[in-house]
Amino acid sequence: MTDPLFGRIAIIGIGLIGSSIARAVRARGLAGHIAIADRSPDHLERAEALGLGDSLHAGADAAVVGADLVISCVPVGASEEVAKLISRDLKPGAIVSDVGSVKGSVIRQMQPHLPAHVHLVPAHPVAGTEFSGPDAGFAELFENRWCILTPLEDSDPAAVEALSRFWRALGSNVETMTADHHDLVLAITSHVPHLIAYNIVGTAADLETVTQSEVMKFSAGGFRDFTRIAASDPTMWRDVFLHNKEAVIEVLGRFTEDLIALQRQIRWGEADRLYELFSRTRAIRRGIIGLGQETPAPDFGRRTDKTG
Repeated sequence: MTDPLFGRIAIIGIGLIGSSIARAVRARGLAGHIAIADRSPDHLERAEALGLGDSLHAGADAAVVGADLVISCVPVGASEEVAKLISRDLKPGAIVSDVGSVKGSVIRQMQPHLPAHVHLVPAHPVAGTEFSGPDAGFAELFENRWCILTPLEDSDPAAVEALSRFWRALGSNVETMTADHHDLVLAITSHVPHLIAYNIVGTAADLETVTQSEVMKFSAGGFRDFTRIAASDPTMWRDVFLHNKEAVIEVLGRFTEDLIALQRQIRWGEADRLYELFSRTRAIRRGIIGLGQETPAPDFGRRTDKTG
């Protein structure tokens, strides 16, 4: 437990990320009051049963009254609506942030509607699982994961530092970069891999010469990993692709070129080139493990913790 960093924190949207923030804030004593807003009565009911907040609100406007920190945890496409709803009720000096996987679009949606007396500091905790809803969250989700801040050119340095302290207190490593660079990096490391996963699982489901029961029964480890990724929240990922389309299309173009080259290498039996590629990609995996972002232990789909 530490001294509270904020008197009141408002969390808008109590799904996986929002509920994990609420749990972590509660466990670490980072706020005097946690206000939770969600449109779903079922989500609010579960949040109350789980003790995630000190006050629960059907409207985001009521939740942000008096809040020192407001975190929007809604799908990227709903960011503008949230900004419009809360703009009149934000107190001077409040920090407004988010958790979206796309940053340029969030800034374009929120900035025009927020009053000049608040500080918009977008953020993206690079953490999650394929599960969703208030019950899916857990306080340890952000530990030793990265949270990327994408402050605006005129963002108040004190507000940026306050948000950095907050995410470090949740266990995250904090990095700062521009919104455009973030969106390109995440297109490579997250968005296109998810798109590939959705596509290959869809291809398997549509393959007429292999039954769906065979796909499920004989799925090997690689395919199982794809299905885990492809089980992620469809609304969230629909919005990610629609709001980061330029970077995703750019990376998809490069991926398509590399895939065609790989197809030729397989067709013509270019063993040395295949071996070179597989060796380079293996080194990437070892680097991720070396940075503590994954463990080398095989799980074979049998892990019982919620980190997926």
